[in-house]
Amino acid sequence: MTMKIQKLLKILTFATSAIALTTTSLWIGKQAYSWLPPQAAAESLLVDDLISFLVTLGAFIFLGVTGTLMYSVIFHRAKKGEIIDGPPIEGNITLEVVWTAIPIMLVLWIATYSYQIYEQMGIQGPNEHVHFRMPMGMESAYAAPKEEAGTRGHGDTGNLSKTPSASNLEPVEKIDVLAKQWAWVFHYPEKNVTSSELHLPANKRVRLALQSEDVLHGLYVPAFRLKQDIVPNQTIDFEFTPIRLGKYQLTDSQYSGTYFATMQADVVVESPEDYHQWLTKAATRKLTPAKNQAASEYAQADGWTTVAPAEPPLVNYPG
Repeated sequence: MTMKIQKLLKILTFATSAIALTTTSLWIGKQAYSWLPPQAAAESLLVDDLISFLVTLGAFIFLGVTGTLMYSVIFHRAKKGEIIDGPPIEGNITLEVVWTAIPIMLVLWIATYSYQIYEQMGIQGPNEHVHFRMPMGMESAYAAPKEEAGTRGHGDTGNLSKTPSASNLEPVEKIDVLAKQWAWVFHYPEKNVTSSELHLPANKRVRLALQSEDVLHGLYVPAFRLKQDIVPNQTIDFEFTPIRLGKYQLTDSQYSGTYFATMQADVVVESPEDYHQWLTKAATRKLTPAKNQAASEYAQADGWTTVAPAEPPLVNYPG
């Protein structure tokens, strides 16, 4: 009878520990949403779900392994003065299979879920893949458009605009982006406006035509959870859907040389009405040199031999 009670207590202890471990891991995974910048693009919702999943799984493994070690140290330590070896146990096929199968299953689970997110985003969002305009008449492959995946926002969404439906995912705004040492230049063909600040309409599909004037650059907006390398001598079409009004930071994800830290620009997401008003107003302005920190620092440098920055770009709107 005593043996049965002890066995029952062990089962209850194990079940309680498993429930507590699972609950705690899920709670930690939900906290991951608050560790990240605001969700400013439709694609960020998918990426944040993946990150939360990985944090939950990592917390479960970490707490499970640490808890097991602590339990062993507390309840199965050698008695004081005991110096004999433990029982010579060897060869347990069941244990070998279990601790081999579990990591394989976890890796497959992570890979499958990550690939599903990758497919839903299609590199630049839940519609198409990035399109490389290849030189010399070469053709690039298109991925079949994906149906819009259900998006889930977490945390504070007070300023979060309504997520666009599948019918709104067609490209509506085309913007040319030129990266060079060390400045970003944005051209809006609709009004022939050039700016050193990237303006985007909320809840509208945006297509950026990315070009590099010199070396490898990388367009990276943390609030969008999007990054795309910009390769010299190629034009890369990159699509996404901004959904949250506000001002965000664009930076160069690649080391592009001495003044790499100055490769930053503001990204302004505004309502479509405000966006078109800004375009119309900017189109009336004359071209003027944009503020360029790299050029200013280079002009003040004394005896420092380095690559000279390109001349400050001429823009209608310097930001």
